[in-house]
Amino acid sequence: MRLTTKGRYAVTAMLDLALYGEQGPISLADVSSRQDISLSYLEQLFAKLRRKDLVQSVRGPGGGYRLTKPLEEIYVAEIIDAVDERVDATGCAGNADCHGGTTCLTHHLWADLSDKIHHFLSDISLASLVQSNNVQSISARQRQAELEASFAGDKISLRALES
Repeated sequence: MRLTTKGRYAVTAMLDLALYGEQGPISLADVSSRQDISLSYLEQLFAKLRRKDLVQSVRGPGGGYRLTKPLEEIYVAEIIDAVDERVDATGCAGNADCHGGTTCLTHHLWADLSDKIHHFLSDISLASLVQSNNVQSISARQRQAELEASFAGDKISLRALES
C-alpha cells in the first residue's frame, strides 16, 4: 500500500488543528513545531486544504488556520483526497497496466483492497480521532513539552534581565 508523507502529514496537521484550535486560529509555525513537519511543506498542504474548503486562513495578529466544519464532519479520507493523495495498494497506480501493459492476475484484488481502505478512512472523523485515548495521551505529552519549553525560555529571559 502506498500512502506518502503528503497524506500522512495532512492528516496529522488537521488533527493538530482539531486538538489545539479550540482557543482560536493556529499558526502553521506552531503545527510545524509540535508535529516536526517542515513549515514550507505545511504551507503547500494548507493551500490545497484551503482550496477544498477544509480550512480557512485568518489574517492579522493571532491569525493562522482554523477548520471550516465541525470535527464530526471532516473525515480522514477527505483530507487525503484534498491533498491529491490516493490510497493505492496496486503496483500500477490503479492504471491496470501492471503486466506488460495489461491487467495482472491480482490487479482487482489490490484495487478492491484500495477501495476498502478508502472506505475505512471515510468512516473515521477528526472527532473520533480526538476522542481516542492514544491521541489524547500524545496530545497531553506535546502540551507538557510546550509548557516546559516555554518555562525554560522564561528562565533564560529572567537570567538575561538579572544580568
